[in-house]
Amino acid sequence: MLVYVLKRVLLMVPTLLGVLLITFAVVQFVPGGPVEQYLAEAKAGTGAGAEGGLSYRGAQGVDPKRVEQIKALYGFDKPSHERFFQMLGQFARFDLGKSFFQNKDVAQLIWEKLPVSISLGLWTFFISYLVAVPLGVAKAVRAGSRFDLVTTLLVLVGYAIPGFVLGVALLVVFGGQLQWFPLRGLTSSNWEELGWAARVTDYLWHIAMPVTAMVLGSFAVTAMLTKNAFLEEIRKQYVVTARAKGLGERQVLWKHVFRNALIPIVTGFPAAFIGAFFTGALLIETLFSLDGLGLLSFESVIRRDYPVVLGTLYLFTLIGLMTKLVSDLCYIWVDPRVKFD
Repeated sequence: MLVYVLKRVLLMVPTLLGVLLITFAVVQFVPGGPVEQYLAEAKAGTGAGAEGGLSYRGAQGVDPKRVEQIKALYGFDKPSHERFFQMLGQFARFDLGKSFFQNKDVAQLIWEKLPVSISLGLWTFFISYLVAVPLGVAKAVRAGSRFDLVTTLLVLVGYAIPGFVLGVALLVVFGGQLQWFPLRGLTSSNWEELGWAARVTDYLWHIAMPVTAMVLGSFAVTAMLTKNAFLEEIRKQYVVTARAKGLGERQVLWKHVFRNALIPIVTGFPAAFIGAFFTGALLIETLFSLDGLGLLSFESVIRRDYPVVLGTLYLFTLIGLMTKLVSDLCYIWVDPRVKFD
């Protein structure tokens, strides 16, 4: 086991380097970088270009010396390979860099946006599992019944509806026409002035629609996976033997079938749980004006804020690789018969 874990950890290094190298290479060919944006603002007489004292001289453009100073400011005065290895050195020290446009460390930006993504992710994660697993078990026990057919139809319809489409419908109906829920934000403007009970109520009131939009399609896969896993176990010989010994159906289901059937569910639990913290739902956050990690990543790509793009990519890729390893090790915890040879 120790050898297996060591091999997996060592394989993470080239994987991480490959992801960073490809992304960094693509970044070099994307037009409209931070230097170009700075010069465009100088030409328009607005933004950072104007504040930086740049003077646009008509057809002559900006003074070439000033352009070189701007390139040095953003680190583009060095060759690409030198900037890449400098970035790797920073990442090795877990220094994610500093944003070009927000004048903050990337780690600080992630920390500021994390509460919104955690709120959406954790609620979606727990509600999905609390609904999907019991529903999957009930569908397996009643396989082929009217309950199974109706719930399958509802689950597949919910899965087929994109979250952002449902979000728009919720906003129009419950936020606009009926005005039952707020249209934007995670809390009200006077949230700090409220008591604890009122704060909790206000928070749940704001989070209801975005979580509903995310949950509806997310538990479909878990529910169907649970059902199929239980059906496969119920048909095995040890279940027939347990019933032949006179054990009750409830005892057979929860004592014998449950542990084996939940192997694919439990092994995916770490990835889903960690993903709840660091997965930003871009469209949902945009629809409901929630300033989370999804919106941060999107705006960073649009503005060519390369330190934020590469810093978040490095952190999330590293977390994803570690989570995948933990998920694989969960197979042994759930089923000791599994061996990684």
